[in-house]
Amino acid sequence: MAIIKHIKSRNANYSAALEYLLFQHNEKTGKAILDDSGRKLLREEFYMDGLHCDPMSFDKECEKTNTFFHKNQKRGDIKSHHYIISFDPADATECGLTGEKAQALCLDFARKNFPGYQALVVTHTDGHNGSGNIHTHIVINSVRKYAVDRQDYMDKPHEHEAGFKHRSTTRFLKHLKKGVMEMCDREGLHQVDLLSPAPAKVTREEYWAKTHGQDQMDKTNEKIRATGLKPASTVFQTQKQFLRDAIDDCSQLSGSFDEFQSLLLDKYNISVIEKRGSYRYLHPDRDRRISAESLGANYGKAYLEQQFQNHSVSKVRPHESSHRTENVAKLDYHADPFMIFFVKSELRLVTDLQTNVKAMQNQAYARKVKISNLQQMADTLIYIQDHGYDTREDLKKQETDIRLKMEEAQEHLSDLSSKMKDLNAQIHYTGQYFASKPIYAEFLKSKNKKKFRQDHLSEIKSYEEARDWLKAFYPDGKMLSMKILKSQKVELQKSINTQKSVVKQFRDYHKELEIASANVDAILERKEPSIYTYYEQPAQTENQKTNSQHKKKEDKTL
Repeated sequence: MAIIKHIKSRNANYSAALEYLLFQHNEKTGKAILDDSGRKLLREEFYMDGLHCDPMSFDKECEKTNTFFHKNQKRGDIKSHHYIISFDPADATECGLTGEKAQALCLDFARKNFPGYQALVVTHTDGHNGSGNIHTHIVINSVRKYAVDRQDYMDKPHEHEAGFKHRSTTRFLKHLKKGVMEMCDREGLHQVDLLSPAPAKVTREEYWAKTHGQDQMDKTNEKIRATGLKPASTVFQTQKQFLRDAIDDCSQLSGSFDEFQSLLLDKYNISVIEKRGSYRYLHPDRDRRISAESLGANYGKAYLEQQFQNHSVSKVRPHESSHRTENVAKLDYHADPFMIFFVKSELRLVTDLQTNVKAMQNQAYARKVKISNLQQMADTLIYIQDHGYDTREDLKKQETDIRLKMEEAQEHLSDLSSKMKDLNAQIHYTGQYFASKPIYAEFLKSKNKKKFRQDHLSEIKSYEEARDWLKAFYPDGKMLSMKILKSQKVELQKSINTQKSVVKQFRDYHKELEIASANVDAILERKEPSIYTYYEQPAQTENQKTNSQHKKKEDKTL
């Protein structure tokens, strides 16, 4: 999916932006990467163009414009705006997107949406941290150099006149998101609805907090491993992500807000209240609450109340649980994929005290874990009895059967994804064919074909590339219309979404069986300490007391 991000900068050094776009930088430290001779390394692949400026003198020309209009003279003024359009990594492999193609698309996007501004348009193909997603940077000077016609999205007075500053308003950002969606739809690229609130909203600040926190945790864990111990945790979690995970867990088990509120407090020590029609969450380590809007659309009142209503209607009664799982194992999900849905149990793995560092360091915590282990063992016994597993072999067999069905569902999902890749290619080349066909028709009618080809080389090459691909794909020469292709894509996407749900259900079910199987192994193969050790030792007999007193006297004599 393609997304667009906006960053405003008060840095008066325009050269810094140019340097970042041209040279390799460490994403974590922000510093340029140097070779053995101390020289900066150019990026391996990039495409660069300038609008109303020479890209290599972007910094000097922006400073000249600011001086001419007497703008951006104060330290607190916003000097530039940085827009980043990031394409889905699958666009390169499934839809034929290249760095050159992305640069052409985003250059046209910049001309339409930032007219009159000095802009630097640079496309990178490496992606953040080597992720491989193609992305384009559009950096504009905040002062408009040339006057333009007023557009519908402009909501500030004099915004279209030369010398006035750019304003990245909510209305303008909505306009840009709509433009990105239209561009991806036209080119047959992966896309989601950017105008709807994100299910999980991760800000730039939270992303970098997680990145730096993970680095710090990795360094700490290396020291722990060096001492021969096992780290208690290997994945850093921000406070917001802790809230999201806890809400996801508790909302699946709740049929009302009161149940949800109690579960969050009991299981995660998180307080939630409703204030002004919105949920607000209090993390155990914070003094101020975090609003649901800052976590994402899936953590707000409207979404969760719908979840509660669904759960209250479809909630399985205790006496039905033994029959439910037995039936799930026998169902053919190909006939009805949704029939494999099941309600998760609350089983948790028995903790191994021999390898738990925190338990070794904290006796009170170890005592708490031992009691929890007994509870999990009891829950596991109830689970296997309810589901009719008479032997360990029965449980293992069920786990194997579900794993095979999960792998089968994953293979089916891969087949559907492969079909989507082919369909995206059809849409891409069909659109490319019809878009460049008029130019090619003019080329065939032209008297000086050599000169016409030179003047319209990219359009003619685009037509020939699409024509050759379509000829190979349609041996009979009967092409499908764009309308039919897009309707097929909608239906195929529905099938993919359904199959993803099937895979997730099998994965969750298999994980539940794995936990139950591991707990059974722990019960049968490891003998837990007596429950007396958790509270107090049993009373000694008179003979034991006498022997103990003699032993103390002997110890004193020695």
